[in-house]
Amino acid sequence: MKRAIVTGATGNLGRAVTEQLLVSGYQVAGTGLLPGAGEGYTGGKIDLTDETATNEWVSSVIQQGAVDTAVLTVGGFAMGDIASTPSGKIQEQINLNFMTAYHVARPVFLHMKEQGSGTIFLIGSQSGMAAEKNKGVTAYGLSKSLLFRLAELMNLEATGTDVKIFVVVPFIIDTPQNRVAMPDADFSKWVTPAEIATRIYTKAQQPSGPEIIEL
Repeated sequence: MKRAIVTGATGNLGRAVTEQLLVSGYQVAGTGLLPGAGEGYTGGKIDLTDETATNEWVSSVIQQGAVDTAVLTVGGFAMGDIASTPSGKIQEQINLNFMTAYHVARPVFLHMKEQGSGTIFLIGSQSGMAAEKNKGVTAYGLSKSLLFRLAELMNLEATGTDVKIFVVVPFIIDTPQNRVAMPDADFSKWVTPAEIATRIYTKAQQPSGPEIIEL
């Protein structure tokens, strides 16, 4: 039986990913409590900005058996151009979008390198890919851009193994919150959490091709 880690398992995307993995026969360890998820899911409240606490949690998961896949969905969003973005806001977004991922990805990556296989999925953004898409979301885009560099570095270090790190880049995720925030948008052009979850699951089974997955 394959095993996975999912952070933000109670969020829109995290829940969809967790459900997809569970129905596909995975055992899932996640951050967040999901009543009714079944015996295949174990969850807890972990402060992912705390490196020590996160390391202890990841270690406890690994002690139960090898981890095949990790999907790191935790993050946050902030508007603001450079004029309205003090360094504190940038640090806050880095903590939410990068450090929460790094604190999990690092021990999981080292574990996967040792076992020689595994996939890690980071959730990027359009604004983190290019400066022209980052206008008006300075802190958010800068923090997300770090995930792309992290994936590149990890893939370089994983050369010669079957460990692969992907960055998933949705356009706009179709969530109730986004529909309220953008009521006049064309929802048909948005990607649903379930569609992203299916794509992640498929890529985890056949981890080849581009390291950036745009949806």
